[in-house]
Amino acid sequence: MSPRTSKPHEIVERALALSRADGCVVIADEESSANLRWAGNALTTNGVTRGRTLTVVATVDGREGTASGVVSRSAVTADELEPLVRAAEAAARAAGPAEDAQPLVADVPVAADFTEAPAETSSAVFADFAPALGESFARARAGGRELYGFASHELVSTYLGTSTGLRLRHDQPSGTLELNAKSPDRRRSAWTGRATRDFKDVDPAALDAELAVRLGWAQRRVELPAGRYETLLPPTAVADLLIYQIWSASGRDAAEGRTVFSRPGGGTRIGDRLSELPLTLRSDPAEPGLQCAPFVVAHSSGGDQSVFDNGLPVRPVRWIGDGHLEHLLTTRHSAGLTGLPVAPSAGNLILDGGGDRSLEEMVAGTARGLLLTCLWYIREVDPATLLLTGLTRDGVYLVEDGEVTGEVNNFRFNESPVDLLGRATEAGRTERTLPREWGDWFTRAAMPPLRVPDFNMSSVSQGV
Repeated sequence: MSPRTSKPHEIVERALALSRADGCVVIADEESSANLRWAGNALTTNGVTRGRTLTVVATVDGREGTASGVVSRSAVTADELEPLVRAAEAAARAAGPAEDAQPLVADVPVAADFTEAPAETSSAVFADFAPALGESFARARAGGRELYGFASHELVSTYLGTSTGLRLRHDQPSGTLELNAKSPDRRRSAWTGRATRDFKDVDPAALDAELAVRLGWAQRRVELPAGRYETLLPPTAVADLLIYQIWSASGRDAAEGRTVFSRPGGGTRIGDRLSELPLTLRSDPAEPGLQCAPFVVAHSSGGDQSVFDNGLPVRPVRWIGDGHLEHLLTTRHSAGLTGLPVAPSAGNLILDGGGDRSLEEMVAGTARGLLLTCLWYIREVDPATLLLTGLTRDGVYLVEDGEVTGEVNNFRFNESPVDLLGRATEAGRTERTLPREWGDWFTRAAMPPLRVPDFNMSSVSQGV
């Protein structure tokens, strides 16, 4: 058996057969990726990669409780498979009882495609996109602007098997496009990005046209001081803020009084109204265009995931419903500790506020305010309030009497996404978006633009 010729499901079965532990979980991730990069209106590099990672979780029952050991390795050969299994077992025996120990998940139907070959991507995913990008280079060159950026497509086939009989499989395509337009003197810059499953829904010409408009806006420069401004947050910025919020929505941490979702005096804020707008923040593995794994895939324990929950069904959940906090992230273990329902994390996030206006229509309805492009370098300042700080990037624009009249300087902001939801006065139409800051870790998001009457631009930034 070699990494190139062995089939993933066979590796899973062989590892389970080798196990001498009381329980065993094996995860085989087959990965393939293709990418394009360009600069100055010309392609620079492209490539295709393949890889495999094998994770073995061994559980050992002892007098004081069940311990777990986890070992992950890439490109495992036939000779290395048994040592990998033994290493996981040794790690379990050397560990103390696992706090999150639960019976391994059982009684889940076997995936019909478990024994099929992994799905793979290739440069063919760019068959329509690449020629259209080339045409955009020509238009940009003629228009006096330069395009920079990259397109990446990854396909991961995950095979999950356990000693309790689980045999599950999920294929996850993930595509991202980041496109940056610059003036020849590099003084003006505009960015846009898209998330996609297959690049069939990405139109380089439309994106280039959008960037050309933004570069035009930037021909007039206005300097503004720090302060609170009515601000239009585009979907990408909303996504970056709410992804951080969901990462911070631990039910256990909230019950222990350590987060913005903790109720003063004890307990959690579930049931509290967070927004006067009818905002619903949810996750659903079957969401069209944002499909993700319908079961837990945990390569390690920590935070709000547990290796003991591998294979647990991930169902649709409303984190916020009609403005009220409804659920917090829990494993089976933390749900038992807190009395909250089990709600494992999911691979997508959708916010709907009931609005139907586009960002452009919201701009047209703005007397005076700021229009952001995106946020970056987001960091947490205070977990008790979820106060975040970060910078604006690639274009902050002044809106006057319903029109963009120029570009202003960048700012550092200080805001809590939970507080922003409470102060937002309008949510536009929800659309799929690419988070700029967290796009390397979380790409499946759909958000509306938000209007915030008093967004806190805490200081002027020299960032671009």
